[in-house]
Amino acid sequence: MNQYALRIIKMFVGFIFYGLGIVVTLRANIGYAPWEVFHVGVANTVGMSIGMVSILVGVVIFIITVSLGETLGSGAILNMIFIGVFTDLFNMLSFIPEAQNLTMGLVMMVVGLTIISFATYLYISSAFGTGPRDSLMVALSRITGFSAGACRGFIEVSVTVIGYFLGGSVGVGTVLSALVVGFILQGVFKIFQFEPKNVQHEDMKETFNRLKGYKESFKRQ
Repeated sequence: MNQYALRIIKMFVGFIFYGLGIVVTLRANIGYAPWEVFHVGVANTVGMSIGMVSILVGVVIFIITVSLGETLGSGAILNMIFIGVFTDLFNMLSFIPEAQNLTMGLVMMVVGLTIISFATYLYISSAFGTGPRDSLMVALSRITGFSAGACRGFIEVSVTVIGYFLGGSVGVGTVLSALVVGFILQGVFKIFQFEPKNVQHEDMKETFNRLKGYKESFKRQ
Protein backbone atom coordinates (compact mmCIF):
# COMPACT_ATOMS: atom_id res chain seq x y z
CA MET A 1 0.00 0.00 0.00
CA ASN A 2 2.83 2.42 0.78
CA GLN A 3 4.25 2.07 -2.72
CA TYR A 4 0.79 2.58 -4.22
CA ALA A 5 0.19 5.67 -2.10
CA LEU A 6 3.52 7.08 -3.28
CA ARG A 7 2.41 6.61 -6.88
CA ILE A 8 -0.80 8.53 -6.18
CA ILE A 9 1.13 11.33 -4.47
CA LYS A 10 3.60 11.44 -7.36
CA MET A 11 0.73 11.81 -9.81
CA PHE A 12 -0.90 14.70 -7.93
CA VAL A 13 2.43 16.47 -7.43
CA GLY A 14 2.78 16.26 -11.20
CA PHE A 15 -0.62 17.91 -11.65
CA ILE A 16 0.33 20.71 -9.26
CA PHE A 17 3.63 21.39 -11.01
CA TYR A 18 1.94 21.29 -14.40
CA GLY A 19 -0.56 23.98 -13.39
CA LEU A 20 2.28 26.03 -11.92
CA GLY A 21 4.36 25.68 -15.08
CA ILE A 22 1.47 26.84 -17.26
CA VAL A 23 0.99 30.00 -15.20
CA VAL A 24 4.73 30.74 -15.26
CA THR A 25 4.65 30.64 -19.08
CA LEU A 26 1.59 32.89 -19.11
CA ARG A 27 3.29 35.44 -16.83
CA ALA A 28 6.41 35.43 -19.01
CA ASN A 29 4.47 38.04 -20.99
CA ILE A 30 6.20 37.35 -24.32
CA GLY A 31 3.48 35.29 -26.02
CA TYR A 32 1.75 32.23 -24.67
CA ALA A 33 3.02 28.68 -24.97
CA PRO A 34 1.29 26.74 -27.80
CA TRP A 35 -1.51 25.03 -25.88
CA GLU A 36 -2.16 28.24 -23.94
CA VAL A 37 -2.45 30.18 -27.22
CA PHE A 38 -5.23 27.76 -28.10
CA HIS A 39 -6.85 27.70 -24.67
CA VAL A 40 -6.79 31.47 -24.22
CA GLY A 41 -8.14 32.00 -27.74
CA VAL A 42 -11.07 29.69 -27.02
CA ALA A 43 -11.55 31.13 -23.51
CA ASN A 44 -11.78 34.69 -24.83
CA THR A 45 -14.18 33.59 -27.54
CA VAL A 46 -16.64 31.66 -25.37
CA GLY A 47 -16.16 33.54 -22.08
CA MET A 48 -14.80 30.67 -19.97
CA SER A 49 -11.76 30.46 -17.69
CA ILE A 50 -8.53 29.07 -19.12
CA GLY A 51 -8.71 26.10 -16.77
CA MET A 52 -12.27 25.22 -17.81
CA VAL A 53 -11.37 25.39 -21.50
CA SER A 54 -8.35 23.19 -20.76
CA ILE A 55 -10.66 20.59 -19.20
CA LEU A 56 -13.12 20.61 -22.13
CA VAL A 57 -10.36 20.45 -24.75
CA GLY A 58 -8.84 17.59 -22.76
CA VAL A 59 -12.08 15.62 -23.03
CA VAL A 60 -12.09 15.94 -26.83
CA ILE A 61 -8.41 14.96 -27.15
CA PHE A 62 -8.91 12.10 -24.73
CA ILE A 63 -11.63 10.62 -26.94
CA ILE A 64 -9.28 10.84 -29.93
CA THR A 65 -6.35 9.19 -28.11
CA VAL A 66 -8.51 6.36 -26.77
CA SER A 67 -9.58 5.67 -30.36
CA LEU A 68 -5.85 5.41 -31.20
CA GLY A 69 -5.46 2.60 -28.66
CA GLU A 70 -4.08 4.35 -25.57
CA THR A 71 -4.93 2.92 -22.15
CA LEU A 72 -7.85 4.49 -20.28
CA GLY A 73 -6.55 5.14 -16.78
CA SER A 74 -7.89 6.97 -13.75
CA GLY A 75 -4.91 9.32 -13.96
CA ALA A 76 -6.06 10.49 -17.38
CA ILE A 77 -9.46 11.53 -16.01
CA LEU A 78 -7.88 13.21 -12.99
CA ASN A 79 -5.39 14.94 -15.28
CA MET A 80 -8.18 16.53 -17.29
CA ILE A 81 -9.77 17.90 -14.13
CA PHE A 82 -6.95 18.86 -11.80
CA ILE A 83 -4.47 20.50 -14.18
CA GLY A 84 -7.24 22.89 -15.17
CA VAL A 85 -8.16 23.44 -11.53
CA PHE A 86 -4.55 24.10 -10.45
CA THR A 87 -4.00 26.40 -13.43
CA ASP A 88 -6.97 28.55 -12.42
CA LEU A 89 -5.86 28.43 -8.77
CA PHE A 90 -2.29 29.61 -9.43
CA ASN A 91 -3.59 32.21 -11.86
CA MET A 92 -6.01 33.52 -9.23
CA LEU A 93 -3.40 33.64 -6.46
CA SER A 94 -1.24 35.99 -8.55
CA PHE A 95 1.97 35.34 -6.59
CA ILE A 96 3.95 34.78 -9.80
CA PRO A 97 5.03 38.20 -11.13
CA GLU A 98 4.73 39.23 -14.76
CA ALA A 99 7.98 39.63 -16.63
CA GLN A 100 8.91 43.28 -17.13
CA ASN A 101 11.41 42.82 -19.96
CA LEU A 102 12.32 40.38 -22.73
CA THR A 103 15.23 38.79 -20.86
CA MET A 104 13.11 38.04 -17.80
CA GLY A 105 10.33 36.80 -20.06
CA LEU A 106 12.61 34.39 -21.90
CA VAL A 107 13.95 33.03 -18.62
CA MET A 108 10.43 32.57 -17.23
CA MET A 109 9.28 30.82 -20.39
CA VAL A 110 12.15 28.31 -20.26
CA VAL A 111 11.61 27.79 -16.52
CA GLY A 112 7.89 27.25 -17.07
CA LEU A 113 8.48 24.72 -19.86
CA THR A 114 11.01 22.88 -17.69
CA ILE A 115 8.49 22.71 -14.83
CA ILE A 116 5.86 21.37 -17.25
CA SER A 117 8.31 18.76 -18.59
CA PHE A 118 9.20 17.64 -15.06
CA ALA A 119 5.50 17.48 -14.19
CA THR A 120 4.91 15.36 -17.30
CA TYR A 121 7.58 12.90 -16.16
CA LEU A 122 6.04 12.71 -12.66
CA TYR A 123 2.51 11.84 -13.62
CA ILE A 124 3.27 9.66 -16.62
CA SER A 125 5.77 7.60 -14.60
CA SER A 126 3.15 7.09 -11.87
CA ALA A 127 1.52 4.75 -14.44
CA PHE A 128 -2.12 5.70 -13.85
CA GLY A 129 -2.56 6.72 -17.47
CA THR A 130 -1.25 9.74 -19.32
CA GLY A 131 -3.23 12.95 -19.66
CA PRO A 132 -5.06 13.66 -22.91
CA ARG A 133 -2.34 15.81 -24.49
CA ASP A 134 0.46 13.49 -23.44
CA SER A 135 -1.61 10.47 -24.43
CA LEU A 136 -1.72 11.98 -27.90
CA MET A 137 2.07 12.47 -27.77
CA VAL A 138 2.65 8.86 -26.70
CA ALA A 139 0.16 7.52 -29.27
CA LEU A 140 1.86 9.40 -32.11
CA SER A 141 5.26 8.24 -30.87
CA ARG A 142 4.06 4.63 -30.82
CA ILE A 143 2.41 4.84 -34.25
CA THR A 144 5.13 6.80 -36.08
CA GLY A 145 8.23 5.50 -34.29
CA PHE A 146 9.48 9.04 -33.69
CA SER A 147 10.67 10.10 -30.21
CA ALA A 148 8.20 11.52 -27.68
CA GLY A 149 10.01 14.86 -27.87
CA ALA A 150 9.67 15.04 -31.68
CA CYS A 151 5.97 14.21 -31.51
CA ARG A 152 5.44 16.76 -28.76
CA GLY A 153 7.13 19.40 -30.90
CA PHE A 154 4.89 18.60 -33.88
CA ILE A 155 1.77 18.87 -31.74
CA GLU A 156 2.90 22.16 -30.20
CA VAL A 157 3.51 23.77 -33.60
CA SER A 158 0.14 22.56 -34.87
CA VAL A 159 -1.91 23.94 -31.98
CA THR A 160 0.01 27.22 -32.14
CA VAL A 161 -1.19 27.78 -35.69
CA ILE A 162 -4.78 26.89 -34.78
CA GLY A 163 -4.65 29.01 -31.62
CA TYR A 164 -3.37 32.01 -33.54
CA PHE A 165 -6.40 32.00 -35.84
CA LEU A 166 -8.64 31.76 -32.76
CA GLY A 167 -7.12 35.00 -31.47
CA GLY A 168 -4.62 33.63 -28.95
CA SER A 169 -1.58 35.76 -28.13
CA VAL A 170 1.45 34.74 -30.20
CA GLY A 171 4.92 36.17 -29.62
CA VAL A 172 8.58 35.31 -29.35
CA GLY A 173 7.77 33.12 -26.36
CA THR A 174 5.35 31.08 -28.45
CA VAL A 175 7.99 30.44 -31.09
CA LEU A 176 10.55 29.60 -28.41
CA SER A 177 8.15 27.22 -26.72
CA ALA A 178 7.13 25.47 -29.92
CA LEU A 179 10.75 24.99 -30.95
CA VAL A 180 12.33 23.92 -27.65
CA VAL A 181 9.61 22.14 -25.64
CA GLY A 182 10.35 18.82 -27.33
CA PHE A 183 14.07 19.12 -26.54
CA ILE A 184 13.41 20.13 -22.92
CA LEU A 185 10.97 17.25 -22.47
CA GLN A 186 13.38 14.77 -24.00
CA GLY A 187 16.17 16.17 -21.81
CA VAL A 188 14.12 15.70 -18.64
CA PHE A 189 13.22 12.16 -19.68
CA LYS A 190 16.89 11.44 -20.35
CA ILE A 191 17.95 12.75 -16.93
CA PHE A 192 15.51 10.36 -15.26
CA GLN A 193 16.25 7.59 -17.81
CA PHE A 194 12.55 7.46 -18.60
CA GLU A 195 10.88 6.15 -21.74
CA PRO A 196 7.11 6.82 -21.73
CA LYS A 197 6.41 4.19 -24.41
CA ASN A 198 7.62 1.48 -22.01
CA VAL A 199 5.25 2.37 -19.15
CA GLN A 200 2.52 -0.20 -18.54
CA HIS A 201 -0.34 1.99 -17.41
CA GLU A 202 -2.95 0.79 -14.96
CA ASP A 203 -6.45 0.98 -16.41
CA MET A 204 -9.51 2.15 -14.50
CA LYS A 205 -10.77 -1.36 -13.81
CA GLU A 206 -7.44 -2.40 -12.33
CA THR A 207 -7.32 0.74 -10.15
CA PHE A 208 -10.87 0.12 -8.90
CA ASN A 209 -10.15 -3.53 -8.05
CA ARG A 210 -6.90 -2.63 -6.29
CA LEU A 211 -8.54 0.09 -4.16
CA LYS A 212 -11.46 -2.24 -3.41
CA GLY A 213 -8.98 -4.86 -2.21
CA TYR A 214 -7.26 -2.35 0.09
CA LYS A 215 -10.62 -1.28 1.49
CA GLU A 216 -11.60 -4.87 2.30
CA SER A 217 -8.21 -5.57 3.89
CA PHE A 218 -8.63 -2.54 6.17
CA LYS A 219 -12.09 -3.77 7.23
CA ARG A 220 -10.61 -7.14 8.25
CA GLN A 221 -7.99 -5.50 10.46
